[in-house]
Amino acid sequence: MLHALSAPKTCISCPRGPPFPQKRQVSTRLCVHASLPADNGGFKVEYTPWLIVGLGNPGIKYHGTRHNVGFEMIDHIAQAQRIAMNTIQSKALIGIGSIGEVPILLAKPQAYMNFSGESVGPLAAHYQVPLRHILVIYDEMSLMNGVLRLQPKGGHGHHNGLKSVMNHLDGCREFPRLCIGIGNPPGKMDMKAYLLQKFSPIEREQIDAALEQGVEAVRTLVLNGFDQNISRFNMGQKYKYHAV
Repeated sequence: MLHALSAPKTCISCPRGPPFPQKRQVSTRLCVHASLPADNGGFKVEYTPWLIVGLGNPGIKYHGTRHNVGFEMIDHIAQAQRIAMNTIQSKALIGIGSIGEVPILLAKPQAYMNFSGESVGPLAAHYQVPLRHILVIYDEMSLMNGVLRLQPKGGHGHHNGLKSVMNHLDGCREFPRLCIGIGNPPGKMDMKAYLLQKFSPIEREQIDAALEQGVEAVRTLVLNGFDQNISRFNMGQKYKYHAV
């Protein structure tokens, strides 16, 4: 039998069983779908789910580091949408919920950054999520700290986590991504040391503000796709630190 975890006018189905304990291992197939009931014999509208993945490294050692801002964005979305991240599936910590009527699956791969694709590929296949609905969130050194950018597709830009995701999506690059700027290492600082370093107090303020802005951007994308609002968002982010 199936039972539904309810969200506003949304149905998210999973096998009936005891309540999820913290970080429960999923061994049976879950089915995610959402629909609006037909009124007076009208059309029934169904929504394609989104898989929203934040890239990072598991463990307290990496908490708050530059390379883990993808994880932080997932935490902010989960909090804003009241989604419990308490289930393990395909080597990822996941949570199921919705944005408006649209079902979403949040995921934080737990196999370390360079193996992120080992979670994304199987989750996308399991829930039958099309490429255009796989949003990958990750840190980007080519952007100033705290600057965000939403793109419908792109390359991996030498980001090992993103490269792993592409490899497990059959080399495809036609999936959306939300880049979170962390800036470049100062001087001759080692790149790995920079990525695993925590933010300065000023940088932390910029990142916290960016995470709040990112939640709203993700909501807009899920509900409306890459429309003019996303174009305006990207333009505003590009010049957010420029004096007028």
